[in-house]
Amino acid sequence: MTDTSLAGRIAVVTGASRGIGKASALALAKAGAHVVATARTQGGLEALDDEILTATGERATLVPMDLTDGKACDLLGAAIFERWGKLDILVHAAAELGVITPVGHMEPRTFERIVNLNLTSTWRLLRSFDPLFQRAEAARLIIMTTGVASQPRAFWGAYAASKAGMEALVGVYADEVENTKVRATLVNPGPMRTKMRAVAFPGEDPDTLTPPEAIGPLVVDLAQSGKTPPDRVNFRDWAGLA
Repeated sequence: MTDTSLAGRIAVVTGASRGIGKASALALAKAGAHVVATARTQGGLEALDDEILTATGERATLVPMDLTDGKACDLLGAAIFERWGKLDILVHAAAELGVITPVGHMEPRTFERIVNLNLTSTWRLLRSFDPLFQRAEAARLIIMTTGVASQPRAFWGAYAASKAGMEALVGVYADEVENTKVRATLVNPGPMRTKMRAVAFPGEDPDTLTPPEAIGPLVVDLAQSGKTPPDRVNFRDWAGLA
């Protein structure tokens, strides 16, 4: 039976050209949402669009952009307002690990890039999309995070700090919209077979890791307007994985 539980809903997915972002976009599209997919790589977005078309017969809206460009985030919000007047779902999966190195060895430009992408872009998206969330029936924000945000690990300075800041920002926003129908959930995917994981742990056997496609059902469940989602979800706990 075809899942149309998200029919008529508009979903922005960042980092949609690969990994968790791509898996989330495909799952949302299969559930009936119209996906606005953003990523830096045009080719990756086109490959996603082909998969969505094959699976659903519908096209996604592709937006090649760099989330560190704050003006581009503002323009995206304006374009969505002009076309649809609302935004029902945001899956914010775009992130960058940076360099695994001691804090004292990190280049300023590397630190700034990671903070801009992982933290500042989250603020720019919330700022741009907030009026659109308020116009939706029940907006759902699904923000990908990491365990090192709350349990820092040596040499992961920029990534851990930027994600910790991002979690705080999302928590503040969630508190601000508590009396509305907007809800935000932080999702820790845990170890998954992604490019970022391969960079962080180059000696790890990828076949021992959960494929990113496994997170699709959780994303679709959290996007439902008729449910009150939790503030935080650990995917491995949700999936019953050890």
